[in-house]
Amino acid sequence: MNKIPLVVIVGPTAAGKTDLAIQAAKRLHGEIVSADSMQIYRYMDIGTAKPTMEERRGIPHHMIDIVDPDEEFNAALFQRGAKEAIRRIAERGRLAILAGGTGLYVNSILYPMNFTDAVEDPEYRSYLNGLLTLHGRGHLHDLLNQVDPDTAARLHPNDTRRVIRALEVYHVTGKTMMEYRQDFRDMEPLYEWMLYGLTMDRQKLYERINGRVDRMIEAGLIEEVKGLLDMGYSGDLVSMQGLGYKEIIRYLEGRIFREEAIEILKRDTRRFAKRQITWFRRETRIQWLEADQFENRQIVCDQLISDIEKKWSF
Repeated sequence: MNKIPLVVIVGPTAAGKTDLAIQAAKRLHGEIVSADSMQIYRYMDIGTAKPTMEERRGIPHHMIDIVDPDEEFNAALFQRGAKEAIRRIAERGRLAILAGGTGLYVNSILYPMNFTDAVEDPEYRSYLNGLLTLHGRGHLHDLLNQVDPDTAARLHPNDTRRVIRALEVYHVTGKTMMEYRQDFRDMEPLYEWMLYGLTMDRQKLYERINGRVDRMIEAGLIEEVKGLLDMGYSGDLVSMQGLGYKEIIRYLEGRIFREEAIEILKRDTRRFAKRQITWFRRETRIQWLEADQFENRQIVCDQLISDIEKKWSF
C-alpha cells in the first residue's frame, strides 16, 4: 500500500513556521496539522501564538483547541489524534502539512513510536509517589536532574507525572529519556514525508522573539491570563506553566513587576528557541530553509513548493 504523503515544517518559535505552512497549504490545496503542545488548549490563544481565524486564511487547522487547560494531554494522545487527522485529510485528496515546534510530537508522527510498549515498574512508581508526598515536587525534580539533566531542564517541577515517568524509565533501563527513545529513527516511517526546517541568524531570531512578546502584551496577554485564573484554572496546572503564562501569573500574584515579567518571558522564550534548535539539529534528514537570506519570505515558500511539486502532484 502506498504511504500517505506528508509535508513537515519545524523550527524554533517565532521563525515563521505558521505563516509558511499556511502559504504552502493555500497553494497546494493542503490542510494543517499543528504540532504545538500549547495550541491544543482552548482559551489560551495569545500566549501560544495561535493563528487567528483571519490569519488561517480559510485553511483547515487540526489539533488546535482540543482540550481544556485542566485536562491531561500527552504525546500518545497527540499521535492518535494527528494520525487520524492526516488520514482524513488524505481521504479528501488534500495534502497534510504538519507544522510546529514540539519535537516529540513531530517525531511521534514521523516514526512509528509505540507509547504503549513503555517499560514500567509500578512498585518503584509507588515509591516515587511516596517521596512526592513526603518531600514535595521540588525533591523529585532534583532527583531527575541528577540522573537526566536534559529531561529535567525540559520539565517543570509541577509536571510530576512526567518527572516520575522519566525517573521510572531511568530506574528500569538505566537510560535517560533521550537515550531510551533514540532508536526510533531507525524505524520505517509511516508516511512518505518531506521534512523542512525554518531557521535564521540567531540574533535576528531573538529580535523576532522580543518583538513577538511585545505584540502579545499589546494584544492582551495579561488580560488573557487573568481571565483564565478567573475561570478557575489554577496556576499550578501544566498548561498554565507554559511560556507566556507562568511569567504573567507571577506578575498578577504580585511576586514580580510587570516589566520584569515581560523581560523574563523574552529571556525564557529565547532559551526555549535555543533548545528547539538543538533538538531539531539532531535530525539529519531536515532540509533547512534559511529564512533570513531573502528579503521576501515568498521566496522561501516558492523554494519549498518547487521541491514538493517535483516529488508529488496535487
